[in-house]
Amino acid sequence: MKILSDFNAGDIVVRYLHEQKTGRVGLQLIPASMLDQVAPRRTTLRGLPFIDALPGNDPWPAAMLDSLVQLKLVGDQYTGAFAQGHTMREAGSVSGFRLLNQTVEKSAVSTTILTVSANPAGCRTEHRLTWKHDAAVFEVGTTFINASSAPVILEMLSSFSLGGITPFAADDAPGRLRVHRFRSAWSAEGRLETRTLEELHLERSWSGAAAFSERFGQVGTMPVRRWFPFVAIEDTVAGVCWGAQISWAGSWQLEVFRQHDEVSISGGLADREFGHWMKTLQAGESLVAPPAILTCVAGSLDLLCDRLTESQQSAVDAQPAVEQDLPIVFNEWCTTWGDPQHDKLLAMADRLKGSDVRYLVIDAGWYKSEESDWSSGHGDWVPSKKLFPQGIEATAAAIRARGLIPGLWFEMETVGSQSTAFSLGDLLLQRDGRPVTVRERRFWDLNNPEAVAFLSSRVIDLLERGGFGYLKVDYNETLGLGAQHPDGLGEGLRQQVLASYRFFEKICERLPHLVIENCASGGHRLEPSMLGRTAMSSFSDAHELVEIPIIAANLHRLMLPRQSQIWAVLHATDSEARLVYSLAATFLGRMCLSGEIETLSPGQWEIVLRAQRLYRRVAPIIKHGVSRLSREMGESWRHPKGWQAMVRVATDGRSVLVVAHAFANASAHASIDLGDRGAWGIVDGMGAENRPVIDQSGKLKLTFDGDFTAQVWLLQKT
Repeated sequence: MKILSDFNAGDIVVRYLHEQKTGRVGLQLIPASMLDQVAPRRTTLRGLPFIDALPGNDPWPAAMLDSLVQLKLVGDQYTGAFAQGHTMREAGSVSGFRLLNQTVEKSAVSTTILTVSANPAGCRTEHRLTWKHDAAVFEVGTTFINASSAPVILEMLSSFSLGGITPFAADDAPGRLRVHRFRSAWSAEGRLETRTLEELHLERSWSGAAAFSERFGQVGTMPVRRWFPFVAIEDTVAGVCWGAQISWAGSWQLEVFRQHDEVSISGGLADREFGHWMKTLQAGESLVAPPAILTCVAGSLDLLCDRLTESQQSAVDAQPAVEQDLPIVFNEWCTTWGDPQHDKLLAMADRLKGSDVRYLVIDAGWYKSEESDWSSGHGDWVPSKKLFPQGIEATAAAIRARGLIPGLWFEMETVGSQSTAFSLGDLLLQRDGRPVTVRERRFWDLNNPEAVAFLSSRVIDLLERGGFGYLKVDYNETLGLGAQHPDGLGEGLRQQVLASYRFFEKICERLPHLVIENCASGGHRLEPSMLGRTAMSSFSDAHELVEIPIIAANLHRLMLPRQSQIWAVLHATDSEARLVYSLAATFLGRMCLSGEIETLSPGQWEIVLRAQRLYRRVAPIIKHGVSRLSREMGESWRHPKGWQAMVRVATDGRSVLVVAHAFANASAHASIDLGDRGAWGIVDGMGAENRPVIDQSGKLKLTFDGDFTAQVWLLQKT
């Protein structure tokens, strides 16, 4: 095994290794500052008494080069080492591919390394690794090309495979490797799970005769369901983290794999075993796997997450100009609960007129008939004449006349059982010869031109005709295994995801000014491909719950706060402390208000206006900054105890936003590290009777006014 090539990408060295005997190529990422600490790796297990006691002269290798492309073709040997059913990595197909060439493509802003391998039949893999010169984050993609003379069937193709973890240990690094993942559930997104390799039962076997994989992911079209498509491995001795995200809105998988000393991580489309996926490629056809995002850092998990989320900035910067100062949203969902009406909406608009709110979003229910409800009546997209006697276009115009941008809710990819569209079976996705039906919902076949034409006329035309400037796209069920396709259900699902992307692009082409919100029963689509196609995302469906600030703070590691829409639902029965508790949580991302604003007292409304003014002042820090979370709390989110404080430091280091929440049984005081001992002054804030004190060590001393209270502070260097 030798080094094929090294590339310097910021503070990371991208290393390609080549095994001449097999032709296999592997990929490593190494912090440039630690290149001299790479340990010479043992090559054999000989010398260990339980190996030397075995007969024969077998070499008993200690390591094996991990291929940067993992794939499986039907007909080739399946994975051995007792691993079939747990993984499809290292199948016989991988050993058939040998390096053809490696080329470098450079532009003024980025570099791409193209590594091409081929098998004896003529099939090729193209592995592309690209980075922008101002960032040490890599987009990796894999293309499989059937350049043979006969059809082939793929049943597994990785987007990436990163090996050599950890290069700083000569052996199997006992006790020093940890895996970080983020769990997710409805209204409970982003719980960090950290476990050692030993806890995951991923210690290497004594001889290497067995292979182990922790394969996880999700099946369906809610990509952040059970897990976020994220994995990181930390070498706690070397102080280095490696991490990856999958950018895909369908079934996906990630794997932590080990057979020998080193650990590998890989991921991409959910394979045949995990996601019922296969793909037939005729001679000359190719398949592109979903992109993955990789990086490594000499530092903590927080630093790694900073890099991964920062890579999302360029896509958000390309959103409409109206979005760039992080406008405040009002959504009437928790006001009318599926019963929006012209007069009610104008009463809200009158209350919001002159405030710092810019968007007023009409949520679900605007289409319901006398016989249907909001949850199952969608799909035909005909505005209710009862709710909007003058037409919904007139309501949108009246909202604009009050200085607000009107928005409209659609769940455009599904149809409800009470709609006429529910019976249009030929235009809907099928499984076993019947429309896929899940809890009163079916799914448009977005690869059917008739379905796309229908949606274009009912969705895009209505948005354009009504002058709407904001679109909320909801998605309240998952397609599960997938839909009928000659290659199987998994490929049917993949085709639907690609078609969904195309429909989003169609909307943006027709209405380039439109601000799009990504929602899927709250946070079920918080992954890079959907984040990159939309301006902001619903962080959760935890609209009125005490755990809102917990969930919102978790998501700083997984998405940009400038895209994380957080709700504060306001009621006339709320105490001042409760109003501040709700409003303070929105400072952890994008402020979205809802609730009974017309019935708030003048004093309550002044609290809301005060929060809006403070939000406008700190919006630049929310847009560009670095977050660090301090917590002293129990494991329960539904019944939280203790406190948390998020410190977000502006990019220039001269301003800091602190958002603190006390839960049940909170201590009266908390000490928060600002990360800088410079001279700080508190220039604005809300929520506490006593202002914090900054001690000589640079720590912020907070005093809580009681359980379930909150405070927000803006600090600047003096």
